[in-house]
Amino acid sequence: MRISRLLLLGLAAFGGWAAITVQDLPAYAVARQPVSLTFMVRQHGVTPLPRLEPRVEAEAGGVTTAAVAQPDGETGRYTARLVLARAGDWTITIHSGFMNSQVTLLPLTVIEPGAAPPPAPVAAARGQALFVAKGCVTCHLHRDVTGSGVVSVGPELTGRTWPAEYLTRFLKDPSIGPQYGNGFRMPNLDLKDAEVAALIAFLNGEPRASR
Repeated sequence: MRISRLLLLGLAAFGGWAAITVQDLPAYAVARQPVSLTFMVRQHGVTPLPRLEPRVEAEAGGVTTAAVAQPDGETGRYTARLVLARAGDWTITIHSGFMNSQVTLLPLTVIEPGAAPPPAPVAAARGQALFVAKGCVTCHLHRDVTGSGVVSVGPELTGRTWPAEYLTRFLKDPSIGPQYGNGFRMPNLDLKDAEVAALIAFLNGEPRASR
């Protein structure tokens, strides 16, 4: 059951929210072969939360599966291993185990063993998937992303563009950016260069489909 936006906003007022950041978002998975999802859970997007019991649920065409995530060495980091039973597009939801904070990733393509991998998405489409998976969806409203802006502690990003050079520096080191009026500053998500480039393509409005 999806938690209502009103309830989440009410919890946010009392500090009851966390952001979920997937470490390495898979481009696709193979049916009946384990796929691992490693993620951080940070209260207010900043403070890693230990001793949680996150769970991950996946669904495709009425078929469901779930896994309990286990602590994975670093404080606030957890890993779940899923086995997805068939090819198709799977919807995966990560429940953080902290209050009602959760995130539903964009659909993950699953192929049959031995099938050709799906074509790599264009940069902006990959960036949109990362916008959700890296937790940006929790703190920022972007009207092209359903369910974004859960707590909206950061500025709305719809229709805004920035020089790519600045965005590259900022996403690699958010400390160079502003502190917002609510005292919130974007955390460093340890983004890889390819992730930064994809996020920039999405944020700056590049086409999200091949022509």
